[in-house]
Parts: sequence; structure tokens; C-alpha cells
Amino acid sequence: MAGPRLTAERRSQDLDELSSTEVDVLVIGGGVTGCGIALDAASRGLTAALVEKSDLAHGTSRWSSKLVHGGLRYLATGDVGLALESARERGVLMSTTAPHLVRPLPMVVPLGDDVDGRGGLMFDAGHRAGDVLRRVARTSRDTLPTPRRISRAETMRLVPGVRRDGLRGGLLNWDGQLEDDARLVVGLARTAASYGARVVTYAAALQADGSGATVRDERTGATLRIRAKAVVNATGAWADTLAPETRLRPSKGVHVVLSAARLGHPAAAMTVPVPGHANRYVFALPHPDGIVHLGLTDDPLDGPLPDVPRAEESEIAFLLDTLSRGLHVPLSRSDVIGTFAGVRPLLAAEEGRTADLSRRHAVVQGDDGLWTVLGGKLTTYRKMAEDAVDHLTATPCRTRELPLVGAVGPVPAGVPDRLVRRYGAEAGQVAALAVHDPRLLEPVAPGVPVLGVELAWGVHAEGALTVEDLLERRTRLSLVDAWHEAARAAAEAALGATV
Repeated sequence: MAGPRLTAERRSQDLDELSSTEVDVLVIGGGVTGCGIALDAASRGLTAALVEKSDLAHGTSRWSSKLVHGGLRYLATGDVGLALESARERGVLMSTTAPHLVRPLPMVVPLGDDVDGRGGLMFDAGHRAGDVLRRVARTSRDTLPTPRRISRAETMRLVPGVRRDGLRGGLLNWDGQLEDDARLVVGLARTAASYGARVVTYAAALQADGSGATVRDERTGATLRIRAKAVVNATGAWADTLAPETRLRPSKGVHVVLSAARLGHPAAAMTVPVPGHANRYVFALPHPDGIVHLGLTDDPLDGPLPDVPRAEESEIAFLLDTLSRGLHVPLSRSDVIGTFAGVRPLLAAEEGRTADLSRRHAVVQGDDGLWTVLGGKLTTYRKMAEDAVDHLTATPCRTRELPLVGAVGPVPAGVPDRLVRRYGAEAGQVAALAVHDPRLLEPVAPGVPVLGVELAWGVHAEGALTVEDLLERRTRLSLVDAWHEAARAAAEAALGATV
């Protein structure tokens, strides 16, 4: 489907209209949950608006492992219901909602000295239980093949950097992988806008209750009151800012970015157990553009939450040391080309590690009428949104059968593969921005994978208002330090040329 264009002009118009109109639903928070709620509400025929204090996907939603989990780890903790929900939502994303952004990812557990015979049997049993979930969720084998044991030679072919000593072979299973978590959020926001939702970034909710919110335009400093019949607080780990009675226990997840060349250009993700911990692993996840995301930590985050968490040296060292246990050549600090960290909005519990806390979600209403969505995870955002909007209307949910912009339609011949991978059926429209300047189909800087049209499209159609919107969320160039700096001038030029 052809998506609407989020622009600076549209943002200003939406703000003006919201100052004098009551909406059915006001959503606060522009992450995956908030954008999912705005889409669900608008697609059911409700008038919907979304305000976000920064940019789309500014917070937790862009700091995931880029995995669409099928719930395997939840089976290990006995939470069959959450595992099945995850498997079903993975199937919806891969088959209907965003098949252009989610693809199968092979994942290998090398059977080396750190995985004994009993451990291998447990991994294999878990993979086969996960395959049962796949079947119950009605995800085809063409989408996610059956897990199997693989030979030593195939293990080394899929993960060339694996340690050879004591390697007996490997276990192969499959899960879903996002091209880019921030692109999913932007796609949700634009699809919501196609159903009439007003999506306004850089608009901070200073106060909210069940009848509306006082919002400050962060671009001008002006304030306005947005009236609504229902208000949903979808600010994730920061939910208690608007709803102080909420009880969350945030945890921090850190990733390290490596060059894929350093690991021999793996064709599959690699799983390594964390010594001394049951059901805890690190993953080396290959991504397009020649990088690997190594993650992740799971530790409590106490005190005031930072706007953008940072990776500490001790966390980086933990990830490098753990993965190195399974590598032929150990990693060093100099192999790190970028880092990122995010905050998980986990539901509070009385005790236990944050790694053991449930990833379930809850929708609660405060005494002031404000609805708040708590907990959850990226894979199940759609179900979280459905549950939230079910409290507001009896009209049935439509999002299980609703594709996002770019998910459906032909792609013209000759469009660069990179654009097809990231924009789906809209790739032709993105490429067409180079019709008057063919240089826009070239990389924005030497050694940087992003093309000039991607920056132009970010401003022209995806609501980017600042250089950091382009570098950090529309293209993810900020994941690699050298790319971020090299592309800054091109991002500044794109804003100047389009706005």
C-alpha cells in the first residue's frame, strides 16, 4: 500500500488541529507499543492522536537485538502461554504485518567443550519444543524450517569464527530477525497515519489524565491542551513519570557491534552459554551491511533512568569474554566498532534477577482515568496494542490481517537490493527521489552503506526533523561510530535540501 508522508508541515497542521479538537484516543509515547496502539485504534475507526517527546523509536524500541522471538526462552521458564503468544505474533509479523522487514534467521549452538552431552540434549529438546510452538502458531516450514543437528563442517561454514578444538558439530534452529526495529516503528506510525491518526513528534506530555494531556511543542516551546475521551500512557520504562503509582523494575540490555569480517562473515547467529548460569546466553547476530550485534546483558537499572543508556566497559568486557569462549580467535576491545544499550520496562517482582522476570504485559487504569501499558516486549507489541484498545471500544481488532506500508506490492526492476530490503514495496518511490540527481543512489560517504535517497526519504516521508533523527533512527548509522561521523554532512544537506 502507498503510505502517507510524515513531514514537518503535516506535524504543524496536526498540532494546530489537536488544539481545537477532541479525539477518541490520545496515545503518549512513540515507540513500538505506542505506534501499535495508534494504528489499532485508528484502524478500528476511532479518531486517534499520538504525541512523542522526542522522535519515533527514540527510546527502548530501537535498542533491541533485532530479533522477533518465537518464545523459546519462555518455555525454559515454564511460561507456556507467553511462549505461544510470542510464536503467534512472530508468525503475524513474518506473514502479514511486515514480511518485508522480518526474515528467517538461522541460529547455531556449537557443540564444543562448553556444551556437554546432557547440555546438547537439553538444547535439542528446547529447539524441538519451539518447533511445536511454530506448528501450533501455524507458521509454515517454508518460513521457519525444522531444527536439526548439523555436522562439524556445516557448523564451521555457518559460523566460521567458531572454536575448532573439541567441536563435535552443532544444533541449528530458526527464529525471526528484523531488518531494523526503528523501521518497524516508523512503518507503524505511517500506517496509523494512513488511517487518519495524527502522529506528532517532539511534543512532550507534561501532565495527563483520562480526559487529555497538557503538551509542550519542543520545537517552539508553546503549550496546548489536547482533549481526549481516553488517554493511553505507552511510555515504557518511563511510565511512572505520568503514572507514579506504576511498579516497574527496569533492566538494562547492552550490545556490542563488531565487523562481520572479524568473525568470518557468519551466515547464522551463534549462541554461547554464559558460564555458571542456566538459561542465559550471549548471541552473535549477523546483520546486513557487514556487521554483527553481540548481546546481551540483563541487569537491574536503579535510580533515575537515563534518556539514552550507555554501555559500561565492564558490560562490554563481559560480552567479549563470553563470546570468545566459543571462538577460534578471541575478541579484544579493539574489535568493537560500536555499542548500544536499552532499557526494558519489566513488571516489578519481589525478588530475583531481572533476567528471570516475566516479559508479560499489563494494561491498567489509574484513579485519574489514565490507561497505562506496562511490561511486554517488541515481538508482542501488536497483542499489547490490541489488549489496550479492547478496553476502549467493542469494535473488533483488525491488525492481525493488516499489512504495514511497504509490505504489499510490486517493486520496479532495477531498484537497489538494499532499498528493497529496507523499504519493501516502497523501494521504487524511494529510488525515484534520485531522478533529478543520480548521485543520491550512491553511498552518502566512502565505506558507508546508506544511500543518499534514504536520507532524503527520511525527511520527505518519514517525519525526520533533525540530523540525529536521520543518523540514529531512519538509517541507524549511529550504530557504527565511524559511519555516524562520516555521514553527518550528508544528513545536514538532506535536511537543508528538503525542509
